[in-house]
Order: sequence, then structure tokens, then C-alpha cells
Amino acid sequence: MGFGQRLGEIRDGFERPFWVANVSEIFERLSYYGAFSSLAVYLQEKLNFSTEETGTLAGIFGGMVWFLAIFGGAVADRLGFRRALSLAYLILAAAYFLIGSVGASWLAPIRNAVPLGLFVGCILILPALGISLVKPCVVGTTARASKENVRSIGYSIYYTMVNIGGAAGPYIAGWAHQKLGLEKVFRISALSVFAMFFLVLLLFREPRRAEDEPAPSVSRTLRNFLVVLSNPKVMLFLLIFTGYWIVFWQQYISLPRYVHAYIDANASVEWILMTDSVSVIALTLLINYLTRQIPAFHAIIIGTLITSLSWLILAFHPTALACYVTIFVLALGEIIHQPRYYEYISRLAPPGQQGTYMGFAFLPLGIGSLVGGWFGGRVMHHFGEVTGRPERAWWVITGVGVVTALLLLIYDRVVKPSGQKRSNDITT
Repeated sequence: MGFGQRLGEIRDGFERPFWVANVSEIFERLSYYGAFSSLAVYLQEKLNFSTEETGTLAGIFGGMVWFLAIFGGAVADRLGFRRALSLAYLILAAAYFLIGSVGASWLAPIRNAVPLGLFVGCILILPALGISLVKPCVVGTTARASKENVRSIGYSIYYTMVNIGGAAGPYIAGWAHQKLGLEKVFRISALSVFAMFFLVLLLFREPRRAEDEPAPSVSRTLRNFLVVLSNPKVMLFLLIFTGYWIVFWQQYISLPRYVHAYIDANASVEWILMTDSVSVIALTLLINYLTRQIPAFHAIIIGTLITSLSWLILAFHPTALACYVTIFVLALGEIIHQPRYYEYISRLAPPGQQGTYMGFAFLPLGIGSLVGGWFGGRVMHHFGEVTGRPERAWWVITGVGVVTALLLLIYDRVVKPSGQKRSNDITT
């Protein structure tokens, strides 16, 4: 097939809802990662939370997204994608606006009536309500509004849009932080998703459902949840792999305050964090090609080790430049393991249950953020504010990742889930 013919297939293969949904995904990710990249500094420097409280609250913000996403598909299907997307962007606009307004005078009556930590914690859960609806709507629209011959390209476009938003968010947040102030970061996030509310209302049309497409329900989702819980080998793997995300999420939980407190108070944490998404965009295809012969589980272990050891760069060289290098190396580990992780999960699933199991592959991300927030806050407080040796916190965080890699290796060699070969016997 010639290039021109293929280009024509791509041009004619996607309906308008596909492009509307995926463009909106750029701004949803821009808003989320822009807010997340500034959140820890905002909580500690503007709202005066302690290091431990900041870690816990940042962990809630990141973690609840992945828990609620499990049930978001069923809710979005019942509402319809157009209504679900509209509602999601309204919720997100209000949520980000409230986060940036915590210290505002008009919220003083509520703020003074309840403990501040509880008040902020409840507000930080709100974005998860919106994002849990956006994800299934965009992915579902990508499936329904794409012709079969270009559907795989459609998912590639979706993944690219996610990473564009993930890179643009911290960049814009860094600019807003320096020029306008921290609160304005969250106002920009709110404005971005509020614009998507109007985009969806004006341009999005409900994509057609295939006749044989199953209609999920909340009760079915709950039953699926019990199916996964009843498989101890899969649950053990997911719990072990939570250690990777405890380590990974420290870039948003512990790094921002560490940079401002112990390296450079004027450094742009948001631009440092942008390194992750930029690296993923630039290197995913190349690294996936170079590592294609590595067995899936070996790739997971290697990626876990690389991400974990990346924090030692910062431990040995506490400089702004070392922060960029650390996040770059961390991203390399992420790129190596991420696609192979989902491949391995699909192999763990019994025949006919791959969809159910893949839906719960995000559990480690949520648990890792919640536990990582609590863990990172206390580790950084102990070594930074109690012992005066903040660089040692990165040794402890690295240790969690190394132990995770060892447990994964033991799991692969000893547990050997049914239907799986040992990783050194699996090639792709």
C-alpha cells in the first residue's frame, strides 16, 4: 500500500468524535500534570502543610484517580459519552479552581469550620471524579469512531495526545508559577478543562456502539473486581509491583520540596518534571525497538531497577542539573517496562478474561500513589528535617525499588502462575 493511499485511509478512517475526544485529552492531561507538578510546593509553601502532610495529600490526589477509574467505564456507558465528558470537564474545572482557592477569603467560613487537612483532602479527591469519566470516554470513542483498518493508529494517536498534554502541563505550570504565582497554575488548569466542556457540547456527537459491544454495568464491574481478587497469584504480582509506583511517584511527591528546600529555591520544579513526558515522547519507539527481544518479565525487572537507581544520581549530586538527569533516567525505566507490564498482565489472565484483568492493571498506580505519599512524606521529613541528611531519603526510596525488583524475580521463579512460562522462556 502506498503512502498516499494509507494517508487517505487515515483521513477517512476517523469520525469527528474521535478528533474532538482526543484533542480534549490533551487539555485534560495538561491540566492534570500542570496541577500535579505544582501541588506539593503549593501545599507546603502556600498552605503551610508539614512535609508528612504534604506527602499524604499529594498521594491522595494522584492515587484516587486510578481507583475510581475502575468504575468510571460503567458510569460513562450509562450516561453516554457526550454527557459523561461534559460532566467530567465541569467537575474538573470546579475542582482545579477550588484547589487554587483554598486560601481565598470567600472559603474562610468552610475552611475554619473543619480541619484544614480534611478540607483540602476532600477537594483533592474531586479531580479523580472527573478523570475517571474522561478516560473511558476517550478510549471508548477511539474504539467506536475508528474504522477497523486504522484502529491501531487511533490508539497510537491517543497515546501521543496523552504525552503531549503531559509535557505541556508542567511547562505551562512552570511559566505560570514564575510569572503569575502558584495559585494561578490551578486557575489555568481549570480554564483549560472548562474550555473542553464547551468543545464537547458544540462539536462532540455520541459515537455509535457496535452491535456486539457489551454494555458494562457497575454490578458487573464489582463482580469483575471479585474475580481478580480471587486470583491470589495475580493479586500477589500487583501488590509487589506497587513498589515500583511508590518509587516512581516520588517525582511529584518528594522531589518538588526537596529541590526548593535543599537545592535551589528558585528552580522550576515543573520544568524538571516535564523531562519525563518529553523523554517518553522522544524515545518510546526507539527503546521499544531496541528491547523487543527482551522477555516481558525481564523488561519489567530491568525497568524497575533503572527507575529505582535513577534517584541515586540525585543522592550523589544534589544539583538542579542532576534533577533533570535523574528524571530522564527514571523515564528510561518507565519506557522499558510499561508496555511489557500490560503484556504480562494479559498473559496472567485466564482465557476469555483478559479485558477484566487489564481493567485492574491500574491498581498498583493508585496504591503506589497513596502509600507513596504517606511513605515519601515521612522519609523526607526524617532525613531532611530531623537528621539533616536529606540525600539519604533517596537511598531509602531506591531501596524500595531494588527490593521490588528482587521480589519480582522471586515471584517469576517460584510462583509461576498457571498458563505462564518462566520469563526466560517467553520471547516476543
